[in-house]
Amino acid sequence: MWLFVLFDLPVGTKTERRHATRFRNFLKDDGYMMLQFSVYARICRAEEAVDKHLGRVTKALPPAGSVRALQVTDKQYARMKMLIGARTKNEKSASQQLVLL
Repeated sequence: MWLFVLFDLPVGTKTERRHATRFRNFLKDDGYMMLQFSVYARICRAEEAVDKHLGRVTKALPPAGSVRALQVTDKQYARMKMLIGARTKNEKSASQQLVLL
């Protein structure tokens, strides 16, 4: 299973920027990889792991902004297409990821 976190956070004030940075850093520290600027994803072994990480994201939510979570299967993730531009080094390595369950 893959868990995507998509967000749009306000960054107009210094405090809002700090909250947005803390949230992004939380996602990185929790094992998410950045797919785009406000789109992060991580692999989870089972439904229980997805629930655990959703709870962790919920606790780390900033006070303002919009955050959404999307759960997809490995098969659905594998069907993702890059439509514009060339793949970056990070995207090339992520597609070759080996997962041991």
